[in-house]
Amino acid sequence: MKRREFITLLGGAAVAWPCAVCAQPGKLPTIGYLGAGTPTAERQRIAAFMQRLHQLGWIEGRTIAIEFRWAEGRNERATEIAAEFVRLKVDIIVTSGTPQVIALKQATSITPIVSPTMGDPVGAGLVMSLARPGGNVTGLSLLQPDLGGKRLEVLRETVPGLRRLAVMGNFSNPPIGEELREVQTAAGRLGVEIAKFEMKRTEDIRAAFDALKGRADALYLAIDQLILSNRTRINILALVARLPTIYNSREYVEEGGLVSYGPSFLDLFRRAADYVDKILRGAKPGDLPVEQPTKFDLVINLITAKALGLDVPPNLLARADEVIE
Repeated sequence: MKRREFITLLGGAAVAWPCAVCAQPGKLPTIGYLGAGTPTAERQRIAAFMQRLHQLGWIEGRTIAIEFRWAEGRNERATEIAAEFVRLKVDIIVTSGTPQVIALKQATSITPIVSPTMGDPVGAGLVMSLARPGGNVTGLSLLQPDLGGKRLEVLRETVPGLRRLAVMGNFSNPPIGEELREVQTAAGRLGVEIAKFEMKRTEDIRAAFDALKGRADALYLAIDQLILSNRTRINILALVARLPTIYNSREYVEEGGLVSYGPSFLDLFRRAADYVDKILRGAKPGDLPVEQPTKFDLVINLITAKALGLDVPPNLLARADEVIE
């Protein structure tokens, strides 16, 4: 992403911080930002991250430099960018998603890595423990054992007649595989039949929708960067197929999805900036505990509900953090 796209987020006076990387004469501390999707898809998250950095006194071009790179949903591109950041000798790397952190960890065991959206960093071997990560990786974990089941319960409230559920996602991604197991457990309890449709590439999206015709009453999206980058297209296909959708964050509902329940990703990206701040001031990533979400959002799009002919129950609307009308 070009720096001028962020210039309105930045400004203010330069601040001199007593940290090791700042002490290098003639060199601003540099963040390498590996965006797993595209600049457009991640614009709100980037804005939240940049705004918090600004609040902490880090001004691009004055007290800090930022190198933005975009994997566009391709894991092989993440590997290339990881190697590039090592060559550039950036001081800290920020990225989102377990596959991207793995690619970075394989490229460097020295450069600090901060991620706002890891799945299970302990299970993936990225940290020794949440309390004492060790090594060069820290940030926030999305691991919430019952979250997939809670989303299905919300969807069942929204679509009372739900009996057949399609689940789409890249199930080879460990956090998504775990989420699928949670959804299957909840589905068994609720008497809902599950049909899985795997998507690993953009080309898989149309094929998945063609395959689910007549086989589902609603659609559960297990989110990764592929779905994030293609959310508008997926929402259009779901509307054409007359399928209510549930996601894990508000961004998808703002662009036509029916309902979302999950952590506030904007809050997670703001908190990631606090990790960056601490590390640039001299903290070691291995000493900074991996934290978990504290803010959750239930968002409902009544425009989409109307297009689908759904009457959202009043008690669900009353619990929503935001209703789009």
